[in-house]
Amino acid sequence: MSVPHPRPDIAVVGASPITAVYAALRGHQPRSTVLDLAQAAPSYPPPSVVVERIVTTARSADGGAYTDVPGLPSLRAAFAADLSDSHGGAVNPDDVVVTAGCNQAFCLAVSALAEPGSEVIVPLPYYFNHDMWLRLNGITSVYLEPGAGLVPRADAAATLITERTRAILLVTPGNPTGVAVPPEEIEEFARVARQHGIALLLDETYRLFRDGTEPAHRLYAGDWRDTVVGLYSFSKELAIPGYRVGAVAAAPPLNDHIEKLLDCVAVCAPRIGQEAALAGLTGAREWRAARVREVARRRAVFREVMAGRPGGFELLSCGGFFGWIRHPVTGVATEDVVRELALAHDTILMPGTAFTPEDRGTIRVSIGNCEPESIEELARRFIDFSHARFPGTRSSGRPRSRARPADRRS
Repeated sequence: MSVPHPRPDIAVVGASPITAVYAALRGHQPRSTVLDLAQAAPSYPPPSVVVERIVTTARSADGGAYTDVPGLPSLRAAFAADLSDSHGGAVNPDDVVVTAGCNQAFCLAVSALAEPGSEVIVPLPYYFNHDMWLRLNGITSVYLEPGAGLVPRADAAATLITERTRAILLVTPGNPTGVAVPPEEIEEFARVARQHGIALLLDETYRLFRDGTEPAHRLYAGDWRDTVVGLYSFSKELAIPGYRVGAVAAAPPLNDHIEKLLDCVAVCAPRIGQEAALAGLTGAREWRAARVREVARRRAVFREVMAGRPGGFELLSCGGFFGWIRHPVTGVATEDVVRELALAHDTILMPGTAFTPEDRGTIRVSIGNCEPESIEELARRFIDFSHARFPGTRSSGRPRSRARPADRRS
Protein backbone atom coordinates (compact mmCIF):
# COMPACT_ATOMS: atom_id res chain seq x y z
CA MET A 1 0.00 0.00 0.00
CA SER A 2 1.41 3.38 -0.95
CA VAL A 3 1.52 6.16 1.65
CA PRO A 4 2.07 9.90 1.32
CA HIS A 5 5.73 10.86 1.37
CA PRO A 6 6.95 13.68 3.61
CA ARG A 7 9.06 16.48 2.25
CA PRO A 8 12.68 15.28 1.99
CA ASP A 9 13.99 18.17 4.10
CA ILE A 10 11.62 17.16 6.92
CA ALA A 11 12.37 13.46 6.57
CA VAL A 12 16.09 14.01 7.18
CA VAL A 13 15.48 15.76 10.52
CA GLY A 14 15.43 13.22 13.34
CA ALA A 15 12.73 12.89 15.97
CA SER A 16 12.86 14.83 19.20
CA PRO A 17 15.77 13.62 21.39
CA ILE A 18 13.36 13.44 24.34
CA THR A 19 11.24 10.99 22.35
CA ALA A 20 14.34 8.96 21.45
CA VAL A 21 15.53 8.74 25.08
CA TYR A 22 12.24 7.34 26.34
CA ALA A 23 11.74 5.09 23.29
CA ALA A 24 15.00 3.32 24.16
CA LEU A 25 13.51 2.28 27.51
CA ARG A 26 10.40 0.55 26.20
CA GLY A 27 10.16 -2.89 27.73
CA HIS A 28 12.95 -2.21 30.23
CA GLN A 29 12.31 -3.68 33.67
CA PRO A 30 14.04 -1.48 36.27
CA ARG A 31 15.89 -3.17 39.11
CA SER A 32 15.73 -0.15 41.42
CA THR A 33 13.92 3.16 41.73
CA VAL A 34 14.18 4.98 38.43
CA LEU A 35 15.86 8.39 38.55
CA ASP A 36 14.24 10.28 35.68
CA LEU A 37 16.30 13.44 35.26
CA ALA A 38 15.84 13.79 31.51
CA GLN A 39 12.91 16.12 30.95
CA ALA A 40 12.70 19.42 32.79
CA ALA A 41 9.37 19.15 34.60
CA PRO A 42 8.70 20.46 38.12
CA SER A 43 8.36 17.77 40.77
CA TYR A 44 5.91 19.87 42.76
CA PRO A 45 2.21 20.48 41.99
CA PRO A 46 0.80 23.89 40.99
CA PRO A 47 -0.24 26.36 43.70
CA SER A 48 -3.74 25.91 45.10
CA VAL A 49 -4.95 29.18 43.58
CA VAL A 50 -4.06 27.83 40.14
CA VAL A 51 -5.76 24.49 40.75
CA GLU A 52 -8.90 26.28 41.95
CA ARG A 53 -8.96 28.47 38.82
CA ILE A 54 -8.56 25.39 36.61
CA VAL A 55 -11.53 23.72 38.31
CA THR A 56 -13.66 26.85 38.07
CA THR A 57 -12.79 27.34 34.42
CA ALA A 58 -13.55 23.73 33.55
CA ARG A 59 -16.97 24.02 35.16
CA SER A 60 -17.89 27.38 33.62
CA ALA A 61 -20.08 27.69 30.55
CA ASP A 62 -17.29 29.28 28.51
CA GLY A 63 -14.44 27.22 30.00
CA GLY A 64 -13.81 25.51 26.69
CA ALA A 65 -14.36 28.56 24.48
CA TYR A 66 -11.81 30.37 22.35
CA THR A 67 -10.13 33.48 23.65
CA ASP A 68 -9.03 36.40 21.50
CA VAL A 69 -6.20 35.28 19.22
CA PRO A 70 -3.51 37.17 21.18
CA GLY A 71 -4.86 35.86 24.47
CA LEU A 72 -7.00 36.93 27.41
CA PRO A 73 -6.69 40.71 27.83
CA SER A 74 -6.38 40.26 31.60
CA LEU A 75 -3.49 37.83 31.20
CA ARG A 76 -1.71 40.05 28.70
CA ALA A 77 -2.02 42.98 31.10
CA ALA A 78 -0.89 40.94 34.11
CA PHE A 79 2.13 39.53 32.31
CA ALA A 80 3.13 42.92 30.88
CA ALA A 81 3.06 44.28 34.44
CA ASP A 82 5.05 41.28 35.72
CA LEU A 83 7.76 41.76 33.09
CA SER A 84 7.90 45.49 33.73
CA ASP A 85 8.29 44.87 37.45
CA SER A 86 10.88 42.09 37.22
CA HIS A 87 13.02 43.79 34.56
CA GLY A 88 12.62 47.39 35.64
CA GLY A 89 11.12 48.42 32.32
CA ALA A 90 7.99 49.24 30.38
CA VAL A 91 6.07 46.44 28.65
CA ASN A 92 2.49 47.14 27.56
CA PRO A 93 -0.37 44.65 27.12
CA ASP A 94 -0.28 45.24 23.35
CA ASP A 95 3.33 44.02 23.38
CA VAL A 96 2.22 40.57 24.60
CA VAL A 97 0.84 37.64 22.60
CA VAL A 98 -0.07 34.54 24.60
CA THR A 99 1.06 31.26 23.02
CA ALA A 100 0.75 27.52 23.67
CA GLY A 101 4.07 27.36 25.51
CA CYS A 102 7.46 28.90 24.83
CA ASN A 103 8.21 26.40 22.06
CA GLN A 104 5.29 27.81 20.09
CA ALA A 105 6.40 31.34 20.96
CA PHE A 106 9.78 30.61 19.39
CA CYS A 107 8.34 28.91 16.32
CA LEU A 108 5.88 31.72 15.61
CA ALA A 109 8.45 34.48 16.18
CA VAL A 110 11.05 32.84 13.95
CA SER A 111 8.48 32.16 11.25
CA ALA A 112 7.51 35.84 11.34
CA LEU A 113 11.12 36.97 11.08
CA ALA A 114 13.00 34.49 8.89
CA GLU A 115 12.38 32.84 5.54
CA PRO A 116 13.89 29.67 4.02
CA GLY A 117 17.50 30.34 3.08
CA SER A 118 18.04 32.91 5.81
CA GLU A 119 20.20 32.48 8.92
CA VAL A 120 19.80 32.67 12.69
CA ILE A 121 22.82 32.79 15.01
CA VAL A 122 22.47 30.06 17.64
CA PRO A 123 24.87 29.79 20.60
CA LEU A 124 26.18 26.34 21.51
CA PRO A 125 25.03 24.23 23.13
CA TYR A 126 21.54 24.88 21.75
CA TYR A 127 18.08 23.84 22.90
CA PHE A 128 17.29 21.02 20.49
CA ASN A 129 13.75 22.13 19.55
CA HIS A 130 15.12 25.49 18.44
CA ASP A 131 17.62 23.88 16.12
CA MET A 132 15.04 21.37 14.88
CA TRP A 133 12.52 24.07 13.98
CA LEU A 134 15.10 26.11 12.08
CA ARG A 135 16.18 23.09 10.05
CA LEU A 136 12.59 22.01 9.43
CA ASN A 137 11.93 25.44 7.91
CA GLY A 138 15.03 25.67 5.74
CA ILE A 139 16.67 28.28 8.00
CA THR A 140 20.38 27.83 8.67
CA SER A 141 21.59 27.69 12.26
CA VAL A 142 24.91 29.53 12.41
CA TYR A 143 26.54 28.14 15.52
CA LEU A 144 28.24 30.44 18.00
CA GLU A 145 30.84 28.83 20.23
CA PRO A 146 30.58 30.05 23.84
CA GLY A 147 33.33 31.90 25.63
CA ALA A 148 34.76 31.34 29.09
CA GLY A 149 32.30 29.81 31.52
CA LEU A 150 30.11 28.71 28.58
CA VAL A 151 28.84 32.30 28.27
CA PRO A 152 28.07 33.36 24.66
CA ARG A 153 29.73 36.63 23.66
CA ALA A 154 28.18 39.40 21.60
CA ASP A 155 31.45 40.38 19.92
CA ALA A 156 31.87 36.82 18.65
CA ALA A 157 28.27 36.81 17.38
CA ALA A 158 28.92 40.03 15.48
CA THR A 159 31.55 38.29 13.35
CA LEU A 160 28.97 35.74 12.17
CA ILE A 161 26.40 38.22 10.87
CA THR A 162 25.82 38.22 7.11
CA GLU A 163 23.24 39.72 4.77
CA ARG A 164 21.14 36.57 5.35
CA THR A 165 21.10 36.89 9.16
CA ARG A 166 17.65 37.63 10.54
CA ALA A 167 18.15 37.14 14.27
CA ILE A 168 20.46 36.21 17.13
CA LEU A 169 19.01 33.69 19.58
CA LEU A 170 19.90 33.85 23.25
CA VAL A 171 18.59 31.48 25.94
CA THR A 172 19.23 32.62 29.50
CA PRO A 173 19.45 30.83 31.86
CA GLY A 174 20.53 28.32 29.29
CA ASN A 175 19.07 25.01 28.33
CA PRO A 176 21.07 22.72 28.64
CA THR A 177 23.86 24.51 30.51
CA GLY A 178 21.88 26.58 33.00
CA VAL A 179 24.31 29.45 32.38
CA ALA A 180 22.78 32.90 32.97
CA VAL A 181 24.19 35.46 30.57
CA PRO A 182 25.27 38.57 32.53
CA PRO A 183 23.00 41.62 32.11
CA GLU A 184 25.70 43.70 30.47
CA GLU A 185 26.35 40.94 27.91
CA ILE A 186 22.65 40.66 27.09
CA GLU A 187 22.57 44.40 26.55
CA GLU A 188 25.61 44.13 24.29
CA PHE A 189 23.84 41.46 22.23
CA ALA A 190 20.91 43.87 21.83
CA ARG A 191 23.30 46.63 20.73
CA VAL A 192 24.87 44.36 18.10
CA ALA A 193 21.47 43.24 16.85
CA ARG A 194 20.20 46.83 16.61
CA GLN A 195 23.35 47.95 14.81
CA HIS A 196 22.79 45.31 12.13
CA GLY A 197 19.02 45.69 11.89
CA ILE A 198 18.22 42.17 13.08
CA ALA A 199 16.22 40.77 15.99
CA LEU A 200 17.45 39.53 19.34
CA LEU A 201 15.34 36.49 20.24
CA LEU A 202 15.61 36.32 24.02
CA ASP A 203 14.29 33.05 25.49
CA GLU A 204 13.79 33.53 29.23
CA THR A 205 11.89 30.35 30.02
CA TYR A 206 13.86 29.96 33.28
CA ARG A 207 13.98 33.69 34.08
CA LEU A 208 12.95 33.26 37.73
CA PHE A 209 15.46 30.47 38.43
CA ARG A 210 18.60 32.58 38.48
CA ASP A 211 21.20 33.05 41.19
CA GLY A 212 20.95 36.55 42.64
CA THR A 213 18.14 39.08 42.81
CA GLU A 214 19.20 41.70 40.27
CA PRO A 215 17.10 41.99 37.08
CA ALA A 216 18.21 39.62 34.33
CA HIS A 217 18.59 42.70 32.10
CA ARG A 218 17.13 46.19 31.71
CA LEU A 219 16.36 46.12 28.01
CA TYR A 220 12.68 46.81 28.61
CA ALA A 221 13.59 50.12 30.25
CA GLY A 222 14.82 51.46 26.91
CA ASP A 223 13.76 51.54 23.28
CA TRP A 224 13.53 47.78 22.96
CA ARG A 225 10.74 47.17 20.46
CA ASP A 226 12.87 47.69 17.34
CA THR A 227 15.17 44.79 18.33
CA VAL A 228 14.08 42.59 21.25
CA VAL A 229 11.64 39.68 20.96
CA GLY A 230 11.11 38.09 24.38
CA LEU A 231 10.02 34.44 24.63
CA TYR A 232 8.44 33.17 27.84
CA SER A 233 6.90 30.17 29.56
CA PHE A 234 4.72 29.66 32.62
CA SER A 235 5.39 25.92 32.71
CA LYS A 236 8.21 25.84 35.24
CA GLU A 237 7.39 28.81 37.45
CA LEU A 238 3.77 27.64 37.97
CA ALA A 239 4.28 23.86 37.50
CA ILE A 240 1.79 23.68 34.62
CA PRO A 241 3.82 22.34 31.65
CA GLY A 242 0.90 20.27 30.35
CA TYR A 243 -1.41 23.28 30.13
CA ARG A 244 0.76 24.77 27.38
CA VAL A 245 0.92 28.48 27.99
CA GLY A 246 3.72 30.92 27.21
CA ALA A 247 4.09 34.34 25.62
CA VAL A 248 5.89 36.57 23.16
CA ALA A 249 6.84 40.12 24.10
CA ALA A 250 7.47 42.15 20.95
CA ALA A 251 6.53 45.29 19.07
CA PRO A 252 2.83 45.33 18.08
CA PRO A 253 3.59 45.45 14.31
CA LEU A 254 5.57 42.20 14.61
CA ASN A 255 2.86 40.74 16.84
CA ASP A 256 0.35 41.35 14.05
CA HIS A 257 2.27 38.83 11.94
CA ILE A 258 2.73 36.44 14.86
CA GLU A 259 -1.03 36.50 15.41
CA LYS A 260 -1.65 35.52 11.77
CA LEU A 261 0.50 32.45 12.27
CA LEU A 262 -1.07 31.68 15.64
CA ASP A 263 -4.55 31.91 14.16
CA CYS A 264 -3.61 29.29 11.56
CA VAL A 265 -1.89 26.77 13.83
CA ALA A 266 -3.96 27.01 17.03
CA VAL A 267 -6.42 29.94 16.82
CA CYS A 268 -5.36 30.79 20.36
CA ALA A 269 -3.58 29.23 23.32
CA PRO A 270 -5.85 26.94 25.38
CA ARG A 271 -8.16 29.00 27.58
CA ILE A 272 -7.68 26.78 30.62
CA GLY A 273 -3.92 27.26 30.49
CA GLN A 274 -4.35 31.01 30.15
CA GLU A 275 -6.67 31.11 33.16
CA ALA A 276 -4.15 29.04 35.13
CA ALA A 277 -1.33 31.43 34.26
CA LEU A 278 -3.44 34.46 35.17
CA ALA A 279 -4.28 32.96 38.56
CA GLY A 280 -0.62 32.19 39.21
CA LEU A 281 0.63 35.63 38.19
CA THR A 282 -1.94 37.49 40.29
CA GLY A 283 -2.36 35.17 43.26
CA ALA A 284 0.76 33.08 43.80
CA ARG A 285 3.62 35.56 44.17
CA GLU A 286 4.85 34.11 47.46
CA TRP A 287 4.43 30.55 46.19
CA ARG A 288 6.54 31.36 43.12
CA ALA A 289 9.24 32.91 45.30
CA ALA A 290 9.28 29.83 47.52
CA ARG A 291 9.72 27.53 44.52
CA VAL A 292 12.59 29.68 43.27
CA ARG A 293 14.31 29.30 46.64
CA GLU A 294 13.62 25.56 46.64
CA VAL A 295 15.20 25.04 43.22
CA ALA A 296 18.15 27.22 44.27
CA ARG A 297 18.73 24.87 47.24
CA ARG A 298 18.70 21.91 44.85
CA ARG A 299 21.30 23.61 42.67
CA ALA A 300 23.46 24.21 45.75
CA VAL A 301 23.23 20.55 46.75
CA PHE A 302 24.00 19.48 43.19
CA ARG A 303 27.11 21.67 43.03
CA GLU A 304 28.28 20.36 46.39
CA VAL A 305 27.70 16.71 45.49
CA MET A 306 29.34 17.06 42.08
CA ALA A 307 32.37 18.94 43.41
CA GLY A 308 34.06 15.60 44.10
CA ARG A 309 33.56 14.42 40.50
CA PRO A 310 31.75 11.20 41.50
CA GLY A 311 32.65 8.41 39.12
CA GLY A 312 34.72 10.88 37.10
CA PHE A 313 31.64 12.84 36.01
CA GLU A 314 32.71 16.49 35.91
CA LEU A 315 30.28 19.37 36.42
CA LEU A 316 30.89 22.03 33.77
CA SER A 317 28.05 24.39 34.67
CA CYS A 318 24.94 24.50 36.82
CA GLY A 319 22.03 26.94 36.78
CA GLY A 320 18.33 27.30 36.18
CA PHE A 321 16.95 23.76 36.04
CA PHE A 322 20.10 22.08 34.74
CA GLY A 323 23.51 20.62 35.33
CA TRP A 324 25.85 20.22 32.33
CA ILE A 325 28.32 17.39 32.87
CA ARG A 326 31.26 15.83 31.06
CA HIS A 327 31.19 12.05 31.35
CA PRO A 328 34.40 10.03 31.87
CA VAL A 329 34.11 7.58 28.96
CA THR A 330 36.27 7.94 25.87
CA GLY A 331 35.91 6.12 22.60
CA VAL A 332 32.19 5.46 23.15
CA ALA A 333 29.29 7.49 21.81
CA THR A 334 27.54 9.55 24.47
CA GLU A 335 24.20 8.04 23.42
CA ASP A 336 25.59 4.65 24.44
CA VAL A 337 26.80 6.01 27.78
CA VAL A 338 23.32 7.40 28.46
CA ARG A 339 21.72 4.11 27.39
CA GLU A 340 23.99 2.17 29.76
CA LEU A 341 23.12 4.51 32.63
CA ALA A 342 19.43 3.93 31.91
CA LEU A 343 19.42 0.18 31.37
CA ALA A 344 22.07 -0.88 33.90
CA HIS A 345 21.64 1.84 36.52
CA ASP A 346 18.00 2.98 36.09
CA THR A 347 19.09 6.59 35.60
CA ILE A 348 17.56 8.56 32.73
CA LEU A 349 19.54 11.56 31.47
CA MET A 350 19.83 13.49 28.21
CA PRO A 351 22.88 12.98 25.97
CA GLY A 352 24.75 16.15 25.16
CA THR A 353 24.53 15.22 21.50
CA ALA A 354 20.92 16.45 21.64
CA PHE A 355 22.32 19.95 22.12
CA THR A 356 25.48 20.03 20.00
CA PRO A 357 26.22 19.28 16.34
CA GLU A 358 28.81 16.67 17.33
CA ASP A 359 29.63 14.51 20.34
CA ARG A 360 31.47 16.49 23.00
CA GLY A 361 31.17 13.93 25.77
CA THR A 362 28.52 15.78 27.74
CA ILE A 363 25.25 14.97 29.52
CA ARG A 364 22.37 17.17 30.70
CA VAL A 365 20.85 16.57 34.14
CA SER A 366 17.51 18.19 34.98
CA ILE A 367 18.03 18.97 38.65
CA GLY A 368 14.99 21.22 38.99
CA ASN A 369 12.71 18.19 39.10
CA CYS A 370 14.47 16.11 41.77
CA GLU A 371 14.84 16.16 45.52
CA PRO A 372 18.23 16.60 47.24
CA GLU A 373 18.32 12.91 48.19
CA SER A 374 17.89 12.06 44.50
CA ILE A 375 20.97 14.13 43.72
CA GLU A 376 23.01 12.13 46.22
CA GLU A 377 21.63 8.91 44.74
CA LEU A 378 22.65 10.12 41.28
CA ALA A 379 26.23 10.54 42.51
CA ARG A 380 26.21 6.99 43.89
CA ARG A 381 25.00 5.68 40.55
CA PHE A 382 27.71 7.59 38.73
CA ILE A 383 30.24 5.85 40.97
CA ASP A 384 28.60 2.46 40.40
CA PHE A 385 28.69 3.09 36.66
CA SER A 386 32.42 3.81 36.73
CA HIS A 387 33.19 0.86 39.01
CA ALA A 388 31.40 -1.43 36.57
CA ARG A 389 33.03 0.08 33.50
CA PHE A 390 36.48 0.74 34.93
CA PRO A 391 37.41 -2.05 37.40
CA GLY A 392 40.08 -0.90 39.80
CA THR A 393 38.99 2.70 40.03
CA ARG A 394 39.51 4.57 43.25
CA SER A 395 36.96 4.36 46.03
CA SER A 396 35.42 7.64 44.90
CA GLY A 397 34.72 5.98 41.59
CA ARG A 398 36.88 8.46 39.72
CA PRO A 399 38.59 6.76 36.77
CA ARG A 400 42.34 6.97 36.58
CA SER A 401 43.68 9.66 34.27
CA ARG A 402 43.24 8.84 30.61
CA ALA A 403 43.82 10.80 27.43
CA ARG A 404 40.74 12.63 26.13
CA PRO A 405 40.00 13.13 22.44
CA ALA A 406 41.05 16.53 21.14
CA ASP A 407 37.54 17.38 19.93
CA ARG A 408 35.97 16.97 23.36
CA ARG A 409 35.28 20.62 24.06
CA SER A 410 32.95 21.95 26.76
